[in-house]
Amino acid sequence: MKTFKQPLTAKEEAEYLRQLKTGDIRQKREAKELLVEHNLRLVAYIAKKYQNADEDMEDLISTGTIGLIKAIDSFDEGKGKLSTYASRCIDNELLMLLRAGKKKSREVSLYEPIGTDREGNEINLLDIIEQEQADIVERMDVRERLKRLSGLLNEKLDEREKEILILRYGLTGDREVTQREIGKRLGISRSYVSRIEKRALEKLREGFD
Repeated sequence: MKTFKQPLTAKEEAEYLRQLKTGDIRQKREAKELLVEHNLRLVAYIAKKYQNADEDMEDLISTGTIGLIKAIDSFDEGKGKLSTYASRCIDNELLMLLRAGKKKSREVSLYEPIGTDREGNEINLLDIIEQEQADIVERMDVRERLKRLSGLLNEKLDEREKEILILRYGLTGDREVTQREIGKRLGISRSYVSRIEKRALEKLREGFD
């Protein structure tokens, strides 16, 4: 699948949504184009769930993009997060495609009960899909930040600072270690560990900014 642009930051998204509502003709057009381009990854993510529905993936993405455009055109702050609202619109557009193509077996399978929850309520495949779609962009943003953090650890910190942060926050998947335990391990005082940790965090914060 082709590579899509990274999601916008919350600040960037808010600015383009503002331009879409209050800008001049050129600003509105450019803002809409950017909002669409930077949310195509969300379209691809949702379309991938329907790739076994006898539809070409490019057709699914094209149809999902129509849903995304409709979401951007009709979105306002009262509808929550753009990514959550757009996910519903994209999903609805894809389901309409399947219905129009008379893919009844696939449509039925989405709504057919597949079990019950702990309270005895029926659940279907669509319930599960909708749960997985929540805050997709936010999760991708977290992954991108983790990648940046890994690079900054090597770029901004010396070996001792890096070692202390890795131990302190369990960055390699191990348990988090207290400042006192780190001090004993490195042969320095807890207060000195605290100062190094604080200095290292400031360097990382500056790197992110």
